[in-house]
Amino acid sequence: MTSPVPSPSAASVLDLAPVLPVVVLADAADAVPLARALVAGGLPAIEVTLRTPAALDAIRAIAAEVPQAVVGAGTVITPEQVEACAAAGARFLVSPGWTEALLEAMRGSGVPFLPGVSTTSEVVALLERGVREMKFFPAQAAGGAPYLRSLAGPLPQARFCPTGGIGPASAPEYLALPNVGCVGGSWMVPADAVAAGDWGRIEELARAAAGLRDAGGTCR
Repeated sequence: MTSPVPSPSAASVLDLAPVLPVVVLADAADAVPLARALVAGGLPAIEVTLRTPAALDAIRAIAAEVPQAVVGAGTVITPEQVEACAAAGARFLVSPGWTEALLEAMRGSGVPFLPGVSTTSEVVALLERGVREMKFFPAQAAGGAPYLRSLAGPLPQARFCPTGGIGPASAPEYLALPNVGCVGGSWMVPADAVAAGDWGRIEELARAAAGLRDAGGTCR
């Protein structure tokens, strides 16, 4: 499902950058400087996962203080979380999987969303429901780039953000696929750099990740 993203140059979160940073924050105070470093490095879309108590406050802070960022919420697994994330200012939602109840809540939020899939049947089920953009998770464990390549022929209308086990060495293989808009990963936000407040290092890693568009060749 292609939902409008508040960006002058892209109609989908899949098109904002070749890499979607997957961020886990233990302290919401780190959210704003981290987001600024990622944006400066060329990665404006940021997925803050709901894996810590600080996540909603982090989303709220980025939404309020880093207007250049498109902040989203990840690991969204309940309708209640959908509501809370939208209220906090999340501009897109990402789930590791989906149920009818979760899909209905995400659809009703008015916020763009990427429901998670790992099988062909799940992809077909979402296509039946009008959803064309999805998270492929866990990417490496679920078959990796060869699996997604095999889906491009019979299901060309589906587009993916593969996430899970992807790093700078494997990302270009995914980005070269016609049905991959971007990849998700956390290598540009290493925990030690976040803990040390080494935003310069994170900006450099983000810039290198943003350059993978050229390595992938066909990432839109």
